[in-house]
Amino acid sequence: MPNYKTIDDYIAAQPENAQIILKELRKIIKDAIPEVIEIQNYKVPSFTLVAGSKPEQQLMIVAYSKYVSFYPFQATVDHFVNELERFEMGKGTVKFPFNQPLPKELIKEMVIFRRDELINH
Repeated sequence: MPNYKTIDDYIAAQPENAQIILKELRKIIKDAIPEVIEIQNYKVPSFTLVAGSKPEQQLMIVAYSKYVSFYPFQATVDHFVNELERFEMGKGTVKFPFNQPLPKELIKEMVIFRRDELINH
């Protein structure tokens, strides 16, 4: 995987259908936590929800050939597992296929849950 200088560069390098989902996810994250800090971590778009927290504790979004993976961490996925049942899930991740609308309010709740989890632990 290439090393992109910015999140914009990463998104621009993806197929158009992935770009749409990545941009939507980015906006949802920024709307949920306006003070979020965008970083490149593991060569993918990552978001620091709590300033000073470790890079490996951040949210990440990654484009694949048929979906975009959203990595809010396992505790967040576990907490929202019932609401996410129509999506494929993996370890700490939810896969959002290109042919389905994003559950925007649910993602916003997940982002806030993850931020609160970081603050309270």
